[in-house]
Amino acid sequence: MSGSELAARVRGVLSVDAEDFRRRAAEEAERLKDEVRDGTFDNTEAIVGLELELYAVDARSGSLRGVPRDLLDLIGFEKELGLHNAEMQTSPQPLNEHGLVSQERELKANLAPALERTKRDDIRLVSDGLWTVPPTGETTTSYLCDSVEQDGIRIATNMSDAARYHAMANTDYPTGMRIEAPHVSLSADTVMPESLITSIQPHYQIPHAPDLPEYFRYALRVAGPLLALGVNAPFFPPDLYDDADDQEVVDDAWMEHRIGVFEDVLNAPGDEAPDKVRFPPDFETVEDAIDDIRDDELIVPTDVETGQRFDDAFAHLRHKHGSYWRWVRPVFDGPSRSSANARIEFRPLPAQPTVRDAVSFQAVFAGLMAALPRAEHPVRSLDWETARENFYAASREGMDADLTWITTDGAETTNTDRIYGELFEAAREGLEGKGLSTEAARRYIYPLRERADRRLTPARWKHDHVAAAVDENVPLAEAIWGMQSTYVDRQAETLLDGSFVDWI
Repeated sequence: MSGSELAARVRGVLSVDAEDFRRRAAEEAERLKDEVRDGTFDNTEAIVGLELELYAVDARSGSLRGVPRDLLDLIGFEKELGLHNAEMQTSPQPLNEHGLVSQERELKANLAPALERTKRDDIRLVSDGLWTVPPTGETTTSYLCDSVEQDGIRIATNMSDAARYHAMANTDYPTGMRIEAPHVSLSADTVMPESLITSIQPHYQIPHAPDLPEYFRYALRVAGPLLALGVNAPFFPPDLYDDADDQEVVDDAWMEHRIGVFEDVLNAPGDEAPDKVRFPPDFETVEDAIDDIRDDELIVPTDVETGQRFDDAFAHLRHKHGSYWRWVRPVFDGPSRSSANARIEFRPLPAQPTVRDAVSFQAVFAGLMAALPRAEHPVRSLDWETARENFYAASREGMDADLTWITTDGAETTNTDRIYGELFEAAREGLEGKGLSTEAARRYIYPLRERADRRLTPARWKHDHVAAAVDENVPLAEAIWGMQSTYVDRQAETLLDGSFVDWI
């Protein structure tokens, strides 16, 4: 697509009457509430799914690379924000032993031929939290910040051609388009810096839609502990760091910079507008959850195309949901009335070293959602403010964070072994309650239990590598790139048939 064609599409998006769009979304929200009350969004059983994001690097140099659009279509992956991004989604499956096996097999079935096909073009697909090696011949700043003005529209040079991405830089909404982290400060004219980060996103469909607030409350309470286990982004590309001493950069690194990047790029600075990316509130009713989506700030209205899907009746509300960026968020959709569902999308987790690690998080999260509400676990009473503090502490410190939990006997604890002992036991009970054998449930939990027992996450593994090199007077850039090369090499050996535990 030419620059002028893309600019014309963006201008078309920006010409949509925002007030009319909001009115239509509000009307659809009321119809959605009626459908939820009528049982349309109920399911006979819990359903799980997973989104997996990757980025592409040059197979020889390890530097970031774009994926040709025709190649992306050929391997069956979807476009994401940056030209270097690729995404796949699993088909929803019942939460049982066969469903989880199917999830893992589907990931491998799609990834295996994709890895083989991209290899022919010297491209390697990487599952990681934040890339650190810019494209050959470019700096990270130039790659993330390069843009042109085309017919009065600001276009990011290295961004996918989806008009909604580019429209964010051309609205009156004060999107941050910046990164502020320890020893890093970056300012851009578009939201392209968000393409630094990649994630996995487990989904859990609620059997009875009106019960969503109860499940959601528990999802917020486990967000901090699960993020602490999954952290995988302690370093930025070295050329983004300022003139700080190498040791200071290592000492001040957060274990999961992805959280801050997403918030800085998409939230307005200061108090110019409410945060779009944030730890969400508890909801008293499912109607409150729908209202929160309805009332969320609209960034980019658009002429919504509708077809024969059941949820096209809520097309404007669904579009609003696309920029309803919460770390845990409710979802209401379905292509047909019979497949309509209410689910929780769990968004805190970065992309993981291997498929098995990703599926372990999916299974553990699903097991917790199955077990905690049913048992009326006392962690439900953990203050929302404390759950939020847990989340951001986990992003900064990973397994070293002081997390707070309410035990099964109602006592408050900050003991890490007690927290994870209870969390894994609840996940096992939830999985067994859905028909998994004890052996199968433990197999899914094992990779994460080992992280907790060893106090070793992917981020800590990375940090230890870089810290050891800097201690030996290796320059920071060389230390980070050396670590990243080792990460990619280890992943090449284990992505499909191993786990992070094999690295240690």
